[in-house]
Amino acid sequence: DADKNALPTNSRFLAAKVFAEKPEEKPWFGIEQEYTMFKYGRPLGWPESKARNPAGPTATYGYPAPQGPYYCSAGADRAFGREIVEEHMDACTYAGITISGINAEVMPGQWEYQVGPCVGIDSGDHMTVSRYILNRVAEKHGVKISYHPKPIPGDWNGAGCHTNFSTEKMRTDKQGYEKYIVPAIKALGERHEQHINAYGSDNDQRLTGKHETGNINSFSWDVADRGCSVRVPNSTKDEGQGYFEDRRPASNMDPYIVTAMIYDSSILGAKFASAFDSIKSEGVDIEGGVVKATAPAVEVAADDTLEMAEKAADVPTAAPRGEAAPNKKKKKKDGCVV
Repeated sequence: DADKNALPTNSRFLAAKVFAEKPEEKPWFGIEQEYTMFKYGRPLGWPESKARNPAGPTATYGYPAPQGPYYCSAGADRAFGREIVEEHMDACTYAGITISGINAEVMPGQWEYQVGPCVGIDSGDHMTVSRYILNRVAEKHGVKISYHPKPIPGDWNGAGCHTNFSTEKMRTDKQGYEKYIVPAIKALGERHEQHINAYGSDNDQRLTGKHETGNINSFSWDVADRGCSVRVPNSTKDEGQGYFEDRRPASNMDPYIVTAMIYDSSILGAKFASAFDSIKSEGVDIEGGVVKATAPAVEVAADDTLEMAEKAADVPTAAPRGEAAPNKKKKKKDGCVV
């Protein structure tokens, strides 16, 4: 402002203060940015053709085959927009962004890239610039990038921004899992509501306990369970050292806020809690106040007409990741530690 104070919207200013504390911890972050590509008002690759409904007049279905075969897929009938994804990766590499991977996601038209490992404030910097580059590359191809956490309502995976975290002690101490990782996860659970409030807008549409998410109303964690709030990799438990993954952040989250908040809650004893507690993402609440709003109209391919057409066509239920049979839903295991 005129007095050279940081504006309230400058989340990097707060994050820099947080990461200035205990630099000897050497916090690493790896962020998995999921996003959905849209063109002509529907996800890239979703059909626009019309099909004859045996029970009535011609109707536009507008739906691809159920999700399942698209994850980490290859082929023109499954992987849509790869030229944009790879051009973005090359541009990030040229710009010096620590981009470490790309993959097609569970829903067609949805992709992910990973940024990290980055140390402290660098994670927010690299993620912010990588998003800008993605928008510029997509613009060149006439494609819109959506960071909405639930761009298509119904039995389709949402989009998150899973954030992997570790300190040097977690990574190197042979007993780091029990001594540092488990206590850090439990500390996150103590401030679950505050984290949810700061983890992105409309996240209640995504964190339903289905589609590889934990329920927004409660905190849970376990080893190798995608249905929990926080997941510990098998390798971390087996080797006694490593990292953990906070699966709660939405795809539209602020990387400065999320990384700094994880560090503050798990390592600094919530020293900056008062600063974070004032954050309230739009359209998010827990237990008793969750508002089920619809996704933005420009990002919704499933309008009422298409939804009725889908029901008339008896489109099969989408298969969870890793299952071949589309009509059989994977039973969620009850292993999460609450």
